[in-house]
Amino acid sequence: MKRILSGNEAIARGAWEAGVHLAAAYPGTPSTEILEELSRFPLVYCEWSTNEKVAVDVAVGAAYAGRRALAAMKHVGVNVAADSFFYVSFTGTEAGLVIVSADDPAMHSSQNEQDNRRFAQFARVPCLDPADSQECKDFTILAFELSERFDAPIMLRTTTRINHSATPVELGERVEVAPKHEKFPRNPEKYVMVPAHARKRHPFVEQRTLDVAAWAEMASVNRIEWRDRQVGIITAGVAYQYAREVFPTASILKLGLVYPVPSQLVHTFAAGVERLVVMEELDPVIEEQVRLMGLACEGKSIFPICGELDPTLVRRVGAAAGLPVDHAPVTVPVVEKPELPARPPVLCAGCPHRGVFQLLSKKRVPVTGDIGCYTLGLLPPLSAIHTCGCMGAGIGVAHGAAKAGIGERMVAVIGDSTFYHTGLNALANVAYNNANVLTIILDNRTTAMTGHQPNPGTGVTLQKSPSDQIELEPLVRALGIKHAVTIDAYDVEEVERVYTELMSHNEPAVLIARRPCILLPEIRKQWVHLRVLEEKCTGCGVCFRIGCPAILKSSEMAAGTQKPMALIDTSLCTGCEVCSQVCPFDAIMNRDQMRLAEEESHAGCTPAAPERS
Repeated sequence: MKRILSGNEAIARGAWEAGVHLAAAYPGTPSTEILEELSRFPLVYCEWSTNEKVAVDVAVGAAYAGRRALAAMKHVGVNVAADSFFYVSFTGTEAGLVIVSADDPAMHSSQNEQDNRRFAQFARVPCLDPADSQECKDFTILAFELSERFDAPIMLRTTTRINHSATPVELGERVEVAPKHEKFPRNPEKYVMVPAHARKRHPFVEQRTLDVAAWAEMASVNRIEWRDRQVGIITAGVAYQYAREVFPTASILKLGLVYPVPSQLVHTFAAGVERLVVMEELDPVIEEQVRLMGLACEGKSIFPICGELDPTLVRRVGAAAGLPVDHAPVTVPVVEKPELPARPPVLCAGCPHRGVFQLLSKKRVPVTGDIGCYTLGLLPPLSAIHTCGCMGAGIGVAHGAAKAGIGERMVAVIGDSTFYHTGLNALANVAYNNANVLTIILDNRTTAMTGHQPNPGTGVTLQKSPSDQIELEPLVRALGIKHAVTIDAYDVEEVERVYTELMSHNEPAVLIARRPCILLPEIRKQWVHLRVLEEKCTGCGVCFRIGCPAILKSSEMAAGTQKPMALIDTSLCTGCEVCSQVCPFDAIMNRDQMRLAEEESHAGCTPAAPERS
């Protein structure tokens, strides 16, 4: 039976069919749906781990224990997991271990464009690169088999286009793989990486790479497609799809295993074509391996090193390089559509982070940010964030600036899920080294940016099991923070009062601004639509400065100032009341006023006469 599956769904299906026992991940686009989908299958334990390193260690532990395991993450997550990724390359595993790296060419939702095939090379970990959803499933199954055959973790490297595109997939049944053993292995020379043991493992790792390359010479994941031999293209992943579309007459060597590359197969292909071209997204990973074989080839001299490839780009640069492009591409029907207004990214209407950012913007303090929805606090009119590098970096950057003697009290902003991810150790460092930093934890009770996944503060696991909530205030106090206060993120006056108090201390402090994400289903039921009292609005513009998409400029002018009055879009308003609290003229009705007005309206209504039968 076939089904249309996204690449992420197909990876989950492949893991299940391969008999995986455990899967761990930290959510991050474009990889998030792998664990969400896999968690719906029976016979698999799945968890959101606190970060990617923890996820890999959890999967390694299961594999050491003889059970097939998978860890999934987006490309920058491999940076967090690098220590674990490297040690397990040396130790190998008992049962199959697959590590999914979902790369993000064009940075659709990422802070960099790294190519994690480099990580596979660096750690000597075999790397598979699927080109569609069927290969996502098949390569996942193969990865477990290769892991056990060669005693190695296997990287399954995908890209956003593969993760989120959907193609037909032939479904199979789950194959139950018996545990390799019942007891945890007692094999220190293999699994205890003290220097004496690690030195012995390094030659094994290098020989393993040669063995995998030898296997790849005859493996079906790599194949030659002979056509016209004037041009031969070596390619992999989604670039293969573009090569087939744009260069339909060219011969192609399609690589499924992109590290290590099979030398003999490449030489055979190169000998059979007049012009050898390597086409790949991002780094020249395959091209460099081909050149090291002593073969002349073209690659990044034709195709760009930055951004995603697509058929239009490939056709343009291919034609410029004299490659045999298809000059009659499939035309996409033109659909007439009206001009849509520009919509820059913005914090949602009712976002509990807005009150904190409008305060920080007003105070004009230096703010080091972090990765999450709250990164949008950098945009006008809030313009409140001044740095953002990677998850957990904000606290450390603020600490460094403070210790460098910047002369201003630094403020670091981090979300609850990111705090559990990598904020804990940074805050412990602030406390230990006594940095003059105020850390604001924006606790919206979920991992919102990637789709509302649970975290250690939500009281529920990925597989919907109840869990103890880790409360933030006792936790930060246990780290050594003496000044820690939890407040309602919607209470603008209280936010400013506590902020002012904590800023007065010349030592570490933490402000926890708590309110659930406005888009959580249970919170959506509580939405109320506020409205503006036109007779009170002066058009002062204070409410516009909080950057809420539900607050618009009216075409009506205020009588005294002749400035546009505020207008609330009731299709967007959630009733968070931040605007009504910052309005200096009480021109925006709050919830209590709305309720009272509604009651008075109902009280003044005369019941309709019953209809005649």
